[in-house]
Amino acid sequence: MCVCVSVCVCVYVSACVCSFKFACMHNSISEILKEKTLKPTRRSLPCLAPSQTHPLNLNHFLSVPLSPSEAKPEAPRITHSISSSCSLLPPQPGQSAGSPSGPPRLRFSSFQGKNRPKSSGLLLRDGKKRIDYILVYKKSSLQVEKRCTFEKNLRAEGMVLEKEPSLTNNDIMFVKIHAPWDTLCKYAEQMNIRMPFRKKCFFTDWKSKNIRSRFQLRCAQIKSWLPRNPMKLDKAALPDLQDTDCYTAPFTRARMHHFTINSRQSFFSNSTRSRIVHHVLQRTKYEDGKSKMGINRLLGNGTYEAAFPPHEGGYKSRHPIKTHGAQNHRHLLYERWARWGIWYKYQPLDLIRRYFGEKIGLYFAWLGWYTGMLIPAALVGLFVFLYGLFTMDSSQVSKEICDANTTIMCPMCEECEPWTLSDSCVYAKVTHLFDNGGTVFFAIFMAIWATVFLEFWKRRRAELTYDWDLIDWEEEEDELRPQFEAKYSRVERVNPISGKPEPFQPLTDKLSRLMVSVSGIFFMISLVLTAVFAVVVFRLIAMEKFASFDWEFVKKNWQFATSGTGVCINFVIIMSLNVVYEKVAYLLTNLEHPRTESEWENSFALKMFLFQFVNLNSSTFYIAFFLGRFAGRPGKYNKLFNRWRLEECHPSGCLIDLCLQMGVIMFFKQIWNNFMELGYPLLQNWWSRRKMKQGGGGGPNAETTATLPQWDKDWNLQPMNAHGLVDEYLEMVLQFGFTTIFVAAFPLAPLLALLNNIIEIRLDAYKFVTQWRRPMPARATDIGIWHGILEGIGVLAVITNAFVIAITSDYIPRFVYAFKYGPCVDKGYRNEKCLRGYMNSSLSVFEMGEAYNGSQGQTRFCRYRDYRAPPWSPAPYDFTLQFWHVLAARLAFIIVFEHLVYGIKSFIAYLIPDMPKGLCERMRREKYLMQELMYEAELTHLHKEKKKNGKRYHHEWP
Repeated sequence: MCVCVSVCVCVYVSACVCSFKFACMHNSISEILKEKTLKPTRRSLPCLAPSQTHPLNLNHFLSVPLSPSEAKPEAPRITHSISSSCSLLPPQPGQSAGSPSGPPRLRFSSFQGKNRPKSSGLLLRDGKKRIDYILVYKKSSLQVEKRCTFEKNLRAEGMVLEKEPSLTNNDIMFVKIHAPWDTLCKYAEQMNIRMPFRKKCFFTDWKSKNIRSRFQLRCAQIKSWLPRNPMKLDKAALPDLQDTDCYTAPFTRARMHHFTINSRQSFFSNSTRSRIVHHVLQRTKYEDGKSKMGINRLLGNGTYEAAFPPHEGGYKSRHPIKTHGAQNHRHLLYERWARWGIWYKYQPLDLIRRYFGEKIGLYFAWLGWYTGMLIPAALVGLFVFLYGLFTMDSSQVSKEICDANTTIMCPMCEECEPWTLSDSCVYAKVTHLFDNGGTVFFAIFMAIWATVFLEFWKRRRAELTYDWDLIDWEEEEDELRPQFEAKYSRVERVNPISGKPEPFQPLTDKLSRLMVSVSGIFFMISLVLTAVFAVVVFRLIAMEKFASFDWEFVKKNWQFATSGTGVCINFVIIMSLNVVYEKVAYLLTNLEHPRTESEWENSFALKMFLFQFVNLNSSTFYIAFFLGRFAGRPGKYNKLFNRWRLEECHPSGCLIDLCLQMGVIMFFKQIWNNFMELGYPLLQNWWSRRKMKQGGGGGPNAETTATLPQWDKDWNLQPMNAHGLVDEYLEMVLQFGFTTIFVAAFPLAPLLALLNNIIEIRLDAYKFVTQWRRPMPARATDIGIWHGILEGIGVLAVITNAFVIAITSDYIPRFVYAFKYGPCVDKGYRNEKCLRGYMNSSLSVFEMGEAYNGSQGQTRFCRYRDYRAPPWSPAPYDFTLQFWHVLAARLAFIIVFEHLVYGIKSFIAYLIPDMPKGLCERMRREKYLMQELMYEAELTHLHKEKKKNGKRYHHEWP
């Protein structure tokens, strides 16, 4: 009797589940759209009890079947859970709704222990449907109605949704989204996604193919004897990316038979599927209204916590990849791209693009191209440095300084004593390392290098856009930002592109906000200049303190100590202000209310670049062009606030201070950036794993990281930067500026940049593959606003290098002396001996008796660096004729250098086309072939249809 009753109860519960499932399956789209909320009836409550998604007490529903006596007391709680879940879980795979084995259990209970299926993190419960996107929300969130409506509309669009509770946090729920084949085809057609049509046929010139010269044949034979390039990746380790070797065309369902569809599962790649789902998520409504749509708005108001495409599995394997192959593309990227052991290998750009999308692929392509182009710049800079190192002891200027034991120099501060010129022997030799005969050549070389780098990058970009099918792709018009719509929803105008009414920002309001933003930019720039002024005051105070220091070593090298401490303090100020600038740039950009996301990103990137560029280079500009230029002369020094005497350059020149400034900032900034890019995410992910192991945010079913499903693993990773690739590009563009703007003063800058970028590529690769959630694969055809910024830096670099050579270095004074005042004036050759007597010629005489009394009360003379008349001349301390000759030569050099370099840059830019000629011909050829292939395929399909239908049309051609 008891057995019969229990069987009847089970059958009744199962029948309820079946009837509810059947009713849900037969709901039409219109009925789903009309339905606002789920309101379970009294009859449906017992049926909904065992299948609801996230009950309040998870332990009660782990794996215990519900009996009728247990189901009754839970009725009030079931009503509450239904209103917060708005979605039901179907039965488990292999278990029918009417199975006598009991009601369905919660999904996470089947993932316990060793019986977890391998596909639990990548497929839905049926083990066949692929997970294309993950939405994350908190059960405690109050935005239940918006989420329910949004998910209903997603189902109405054809998406398949499943919910899964987190194993590490009881308050987290995952929504797994799968896009079926019909939905993918529908939106692929709407988005004009290009898909593979037919394998490419490569045609070569018959002359070069059949009638090759003997020289070409000999070169090909020699090349075959040479060993394989060790920097190339083994093609056997990379998958066959078929879509890069096929003709492509915009996908249409009407001509689906034209496309190469070997399998519906693999026709659309994972990144393409995620992009289609993201497109649907952005255009699905969650409330009635014009602007009440999109996952971005739901993320902003707290309805969902995160939205991201899942990774394709783990990035590590117990088995070696050489013997067992790669488990997935993420594992392959880690082994062939993100590991440190392959730092010298080329990047697998096609695989990066396939996994992360074209936008991130272009970033790494640009970074790799920039790093490769740094190799010749680093070699030439190293050659210039080594030339200075080998000629350091034989330099005539250094010899004269080191041998000047009797030349008394004037005190360089109020509390300093006179000193001999030979004390600066070390400074003179170090200055010669950077200021030698190769400085001008290297400055011209780097200006031309910057132009060649940008011009050849255009060609490289054209090749990539061709290979990645981006030639005919035009970026879709970005959707309006929610803030823009909320602010200007009352004023509308017709969009000239779409023809639909949209919010409009009046011109007066736009100009007023732009003026406020520009005022904020100038205020922040003035703040930077104030910080630089504070560092200058610190250097003046530290100069006096170090000069009167008790420690003899510091007292002897007070100038180096002053420069070193000033640079370190300046670096701390730079890094501190960078944090402030990011927040200010964010506020100013939001104040402007940009219309679209791309406009917001460009405006934010420009502000960040201006702030950080001024912050990073303002102190360098001061040392290069202002330090020691307004110090005055002995007996008439200029003082700041009538208190501190202005700092002057060392007799060996100001270039050593500039080199120290650039070297310290460039070295420490690169270390800090690398730590923040990789070290910070590593620490955060380590802390998350530690909390999971200790059970600090996990539920009773928390498991180890190795056994978690993929969506839980991805949730515990760090999201990509909120500003996308802005931070990545900004770091490299600032480095490019540091490498080119003052390269005449620091020829080792390209070498330091090259070493940093080799590390940077692998750091970014490791971060993208292992430490970050998978970003949404986005498309792009170029690096955006950064290309214009790079061109502006190249123009500025010519001007600054001309001024550094003419004003900061001693190249022009030495040149004028050798040709006008040296011992080789009447001779036809110029060498190092022509600079004999240069040091004595560049030093003026001052009578210290007017302001200084010696220990024995005798009048003495001291020397200082300037071109002034001696005190016994008719016009004492006036500028000499040599000063005016040097000044005229400086100005003439600036004009000639700038015009010469600009002319060379323009000529090179004209000679190098933006697109290779062979690529243009290939594109035209393939366009012609595509038309022929489409025509032939249509005829073939028509003939097949005729044979299939058995009809003959006599009046039809062919």
